[in-house]
Amino acid sequence: MRIAIRIGTLAIEAELNETPTAQSITAALPLRTSFHTWGDEIYFAIPVDAELDESAQDVVELGDLGYWPPGKALCIFFGQTPVSQSGQIMPASAVNVIGKILGDATQFKKVMREREVVIEAQPVGD
Repeated sequence: MRIAIRIGTLAIEAELNETPTAQSITAALPLRTSFHTWGDEIYFAIPVDAELDESAQDVVELGDLGYWPPGKALCIFFGQTPVSQSGQIMPASAVNVIGKILGDATQFKKVMREREVVIEAQPVGD
């Protein structure tokens, strides 16, 4: 499933995978909420409760979308976090990888001072 993520003037597409956590997030769309930053990560609480699954990783790739069970949060990874080491992008603890940004994830650096994120499903054919 493709989704649109909007923060301030930035609108970027992402694709969610077929994991149960990603499907739960899809069912919770649309979302409009405030967000926090942690290094080059944007995260925000969502109305989804899931445990770590087979997609869980302690190191993620640039542009990965993750679900962090301790905070019931969706995470957008677009660079190093405060715990990253030797060029790796590391969440605070393992996340379920639920999708990937389509395009240049580093664009999120431009909107870190904004206050709100909107996530919506993309209509089929867009």
